[in-house]
Amino acid sequence: MARTKPLDGVRVLDLTRVLAGPFCTMMLADMGAEVVKVEEPGKGDDTRKWPPFVAGEATYFMSVNRGKKSVTLNLKAREGLEILRTLARKSDVVVENFRPGTMERLGLGFKALSRLNPRLVYCSISGFGESGPEAHRAGYDLIVQGEGGIMDLTGFPDGPPVKVGNSIADLVAGMSAAHGIVLALLARTRTKRGQKVEIGMLDVMASLLTYQAGTYFNTGAKPGRRGNQHPSIVPYEVFKAADAYLTLGVANNSLWKQCCGALERHELATDPRFDTEAKRVENRAALVPLLNEILGGRGADEWLKRLEAAGVPAGRIKTVAEVCESDHLKARGMVVRLRHPKAGPVTVMGVPIRLHTTPGSVATAPPVLGQHTASVLRGVLGLKAAAIARLRRDGVV
Repeated sequence: MARTKPLDGVRVLDLTRVLAGPFCTMMLADMGAEVVKVEEPGKGDDTRKWPPFVAGEATYFMSVNRGKKSVTLNLKAREGLEILRTLARKSDVVVENFRPGTMERLGLGFKALSRLNPRLVYCSISGFGESGPEAHRAGYDLIVQGEGGIMDLTGFPDGPPVKVGNSIADLVAGMSAAHGIVLALLARTRTKRGQKVEIGMLDVMASLLTYQAGTYFNTGAKPGRRGNQHPSIVPYEVFKAADAYLTLGVANNSLWKQCCGALERHELATDPRFDTEAKRVENRAALVPLLNEILGGRGADEWLKRLEAAGVPAGRIKTVAEVCESDHLKARGMVVRLRHPKAGPVTVMGVPIRLHTTPGSVATAPPVLGQHTASVLRGVLGLKAAAIARLRRDGVV
């Protein structure tokens, strides 16, 4: 008997593009939602044109749009807007990531659509939110990383600010949007009404500052770039073994004693410079070079075996390729092969949220542009083949 998914029966009208919004709606699709992705005829999501390509299909687009149905719809045409309103009446969720005010100008804002469908959950994702003096600004991941404090913390003290290696502002905003949508759907079971979910990327990035913001708010100290160092824990950073880099995380005195044993340097556990958490932070400049000297004497594999046997958190710094080929991730179902209608076999990352009774899964390959236009118009709106053919001729779909 097939197991149900948490969002089975929920229809999501996806008006998003690029990354934050598509990542959000992909997460909803993985959990069973029917996601209808609305795209501009002949163009589609911006990322469909971003290299590299496989058989003409963009790997970027395919990485965040699996499990969705692609419907082309011209929102500049009156009939296109009417079709969208009808789809909204028949949906549970609308997600959009246009600049604030754009949907209202089209007559597709929350107030307008909730009048048509009071149970609608309407999620808006923008760079700086819908209120405040900077609400008008466009939101791009790099800009928000810079203005959200993350780049001020990333990099080495004597170097320039550095962005996080992936689009962290977009991705965490997408995760927050998915979280907000599910909370609004849960609330709807009690109130019987939908509501607006508003996600500002800058808000999300500021919330990630957590203990760094806490330091500033409560002591006045200004956190800055520390390279791989942790401000409150030592050793908790990157070290160089004889043949590779590894990470070492020693967060308390018990682990420090175990670490010293694994390194065959028991005397360091009682060294008065290093025998408490606070002293190790205070004497970082002496301890870290000493540990690098010790760790540089043997290969990473040997150290990792010793540290693991001693119960000390440690790991190798792996390349993206090594992560993608990880036997552990494959065993966890995190590497999934799909058959794409044009690109052939494609591989995507799996679903990281594991529900043991109603699990999500990767359902279908990312769609080609307009792949489901006819089936959605026929199945959801009840249009006949002749009507769909006329809409195509008129440039509406």
